[in-house]
Amino acid sequence: MNAPFPLFMKQLRWQILIVAITLVIVAGLLFTQQTQQTIGGLILSQPEQGGIYTEALIGSLGRLNPLLDWNNPADRDVNRLLFNGLVKFDERGMPRADLAEAWGVATDGTIYNFSLRPNAFWHDGTPVTSDDVLFTIERMKSDGSLVPQDIKDLWNNVAVEKLDDKNIKFTLPEPFVPFIDYLTFGILPKHLLEAIPPDQMPNAQFNIQPIGTGPYKFDHLIIEKGKIAGVVLMLNANYYGGAPFIEQVVFRYYPDSAAALDAYRQGDVFAISRIASEQLSAALKEPNLSVYSSSLPQISFVFFNLKNPDVEFLQSVNIRRALMLGLNRPAIINALLNGQAILANGPILPSSWAFYDGAEQYEYNPEEALRLLKEEGYVLPAATETRAKDGAPLAFTMLHPDDALHTQIAQMIQSQWAKIGVRVELQAAPYDQLVLNTLASRAYQAVFIDLNLSRTPDPDPYPFWHQAEAASGQNYSQWDNRAASEFLEQARITADYSLRVRLYRNFQVIFAKELPALPLYIPIYSYGVDAQVQGVQVAPLYDPSDRFATFTRWFLLTRRALQTGATATPLP
Repeated sequence: MNAPFPLFMKQLRWQILIVAITLVIVAGLLFTQQTQQTIGGLILSQPEQGGIYTEALIGSLGRLNPLLDWNNPADRDVNRLLFNGLVKFDERGMPRADLAEAWGVATDGTIYNFSLRPNAFWHDGTPVTSDDVLFTIERMKSDGSLVPQDIKDLWNNVAVEKLDDKNIKFTLPEPFVPFIDYLTFGILPKHLLEAIPPDQMPNAQFNIQPIGTGPYKFDHLIIEKGKIAGVVLMLNANYYGGAPFIEQVVFRYYPDSAAALDAYRQGDVFAISRIASEQLSAALKEPNLSVYSSSLPQISFVFFNLKNPDVEFLQSVNIRRALMLGLNRPAIINALLNGQAILANGPILPSSWAFYDGAEQYEYNPEEALRLLKEEGYVLPAATETRAKDGAPLAFTMLHPDDALHTQIAQMIQSQWAKIGVRVELQAAPYDQLVLNTLASRAYQAVFIDLNLSRTPDPDPYPFWHQAEAASGQNYSQWDNRAASEFLEQARITADYSLRVRLYRNFQVIFAKELPALPLYIPIYSYGVDAQVQGVQVAPLYDPSDRFATFTRWFLLTRRALQTGATATPLP
């Protein structure tokens, strides 16, 4: 008769225990919630050091040497994490200290004094000194480097003097504010390379086992089937900028964006260095792939030869404005560039501190274009589709690069101008031939071509538009505008950035009115990073490797931490 009672009590004790445990859990959750609410949600997830980041690079390894990577973007990507220059540039193109701790400029703008960081060391533990800087400059000027000739020419005119182990003086023949641009070159270790003759530098073992100063140091090459398939970097705990969060970086090489995207889908990589426009739609469908885009330092133009007597009508501002109004640039971008470009509205990149968005801008307006052409006396003769004036047709030849994309764009431009009665004959040629021969010799009427502004964060447009460059320099249009030239002259000799902004604003206003060349578009660069990678920031690119400008702040791992100074207080 009494047996059921103990059983009932046993069941009751279990029920009480379950209720008690539930109450404890609920109380704990409530306390945690109340505490986090009380301190304003200050229990934070913070970056933790560790993890392996793997990126697919498009291309192959050449030489991990900053003097030899000019023609290989894949090398520049790796070198960006291995080497440093005296200065670097922020997202607006303003110079910031890198290996240099500080610098000063003489009042006349011809002397620059730089001080190196006392805590800057090579990956082998050797201090970085002024000798390394002088050695690198000498090697940069040698025949063994792949640095462009115009940069070598500049350094041949700059006197470089070692003041002591940590201080250097540069003396310029005349004031030149964009000189800072030329101090971003990666410094090389003299103590490891001085015994190698300059002409033997391209074959040095150093190029596949580099020693730099950057946030990461070379660990080893990945060899598969007898070929270099990748590079492994380890964090540099002694980096003067502070050790990065990600412990190891693995770069793997792929022939194209399609292969890189496939590697991401297979889980072989976390990121893709470049997503071509053909793969963009597929990449955007990947649920965990964040696609980042930024404008490239490149502007596509139609240059006019303003001194060619065979097309004297191109000297008319109204004719050039009509041609600009007759271009449907958004249609070109959408149809042929998969939307991966932005409109160019002048000769200065819109990401630059010097860009002025108040200058005149041109939208597609064929009616206004026709009005201007009629105002200039160009009418449609009977039974023809080409406008003429005094029997002379409004027609010219436009050269363009002979690749498929530029050919298609040139054909679309040709078709759009035909709608306003302008006849354009197209002629294709290799890109190098256009630049080195056609443009340099001024033997053309019009050219559709890309103006590459890579690795020059300073916006100085002097070389392309100043009068002094018209005969033999890079002023290919031979534009001769004294007011614009004066603004360019003053802007490159004053260190006052507020004054430079005003001078470049005035220049851009004149350019937009005169249109010595027609700015078309600025291409977009897209790269992909898996959502597991946090802290990724997008900034304008002066080179695709600039996507690593903030890499030391990227992270894969996190930890929970209470923000310093936060205290929990009881709820009322």
